Amino acid sequence: MKKRNKNLLGLFLFAFMAININAQEENVEELPVETMEAEMTPKTDTVNNFKKIKLDGIAAVVGDYVILDSDIEKTLIDLRSQGASTEDITHCSLLGKLMEDRLYAHQAVQDSILVSDDEVNATSDRQIQQLVQQVGSMDKVLEFYKKETVEDFREELFTINKLRMLSEKMQQKIVGEIEVTPEEVRQFFKNIPEDQKPVFGAELEISQIVKTPEIPEEEKQKVVNKLQEIKADVEDNDASFSVKAILYSQDPGSKSKGGFYSMTRQTPFVKEFKDVAFSLQEGEISEPFETTFGYHIIFIEKIRGQELDLRHILIQPEIPQAAVDDAKIELDTIRKHIIEGKYTFAEAALNFSDEKETKNDGGLLRNPINFDSRFELTKMDPTLYNQVRNLKDEEISYPLLEADPRGGPPKYKILKVTNRYDEHEADFAKDYLKIQELALREKQYNAIKEWMDDHIVDTYVSINDANKSCDFANNWVKK
Repeated sequence: MKKRNKNLLGLFLFAFMAININAQEENVEELPVETMEAEMTPKTDTVNNFKKIKLDGIAAVVGDYVILDSDIEKTLIDLRSQGASTEDITHCSLLGKLMEDRLYAHQAVQDSILVSDDEVNATSDRQIQQLVQQVGSMDKVLEFYKKETVEDFREELFTINKLRMLSEKMQQKIVGEIEVTPEEVRQFFKNIPEDQKPVFGAELEISQIVKTPEIPEEEKQKVVNKLQEIKADVEDNDASFSVKAILYSQDPGSKSKGGFYSMTRQTPFVKEFKDVAFSLQEGEISEPFETTFGYHIIFIEKIRGQELDLRHILIQPEIPQAAVDDAKIELDTIRKHIIEGKYTFAEAALNFSDEKETKNDGGLLRNPINFDSRFELTKMDPTLYNQVRNLKDEEISYPLLEADPRGGPPKYKILKVTNRYDEHEADFAKDYLKIQELALREKQYNAIKEWMDDHIVDTYVSINDANKSCDFANNWVKK
């Protein structure tokens, strides 16, 4: 039982790690950790060198990376600052996690897995912008992270992000192509002891119908004309595209950087944006084009194989208040007709909803984590939970105005709870998707464990005597 519980804990930690890999890099994930390669270079003054190492408090060395005792403490502080529970997190477990990250990064370099400096810098820029928005100023960010200058902070962010991105790419290489067959899922569920079957919390299935205010053609044309004017000024008069982006772009993620992004085919931008970007030559400016966010033009600054450095300008057409009011009135009418029985909620979603992702499925929302149709109450997005928590069976909400979190135009929506599921022990037929996910995580976890066992043997690892008594999940203390 104890061994299985330890395995399940490892599986939980791996699932948490995998979710963070897919979520992209929108938060500063750990406080500064230095590689300190100079500390690994032999010195002639062995006595002073020993004193220096003791002063620095080196906890462990993995390949080319040094982990300081202070790194462990800083990581714990950072977890607390992000609201994570640290009650069951120990010094040894944190050290083990940091060692795993550095083994991934070390092996990524050995396997020639590349992360460009531009990609790392672009990530750091986005993080700094988010931090400034959260606390109000760059000075407050520097004060919080105890840094004297922006350059010092950027340098440490670069080190952190480079290591993290290498680690993530190595992990993705290990588990990226792993799949589970239906038979493997069945065997996984069958092998769970009866007294350890997972229990799933109360869940809801939610459907919605969305109406986006209609933007008049003349407003769209104004934006297209403005973008064509900017394009002509850059091409004909050698105006600066970067300055134009600072002046006119409405993209909060790139405006302050002159519209700059570094991207590959895997960068999570909308398809229309990527299609245009990868159709252009170096130095070329696109014609104005539309996405869900508004209208863009793109300037290709540099092409490096499958990676682009680009600048873009986004301008969103004005939405008249009358168009917003019309969307609400239309949804009110749809809601009334559903209640009167003229058509079902699913039929109304198919025929009237403006949301392409849900209309063909009767308006059914999908959980963004696993694409299941069920939302566990304790894990729901707070905004969505507050919108549906008081809805009774068969009740339809009144129209709700909601801003697009991705920066697109606002929209109105009506919601309905289409199914409720009480807390229950896992059922293979009813909970197949969740069980499949657990089976996949276990298979990925086992692949990671096997990879760790193989590569720890072949990699230089040194652990401070004070940490050798730790009960690590991996065999870091080689015997």
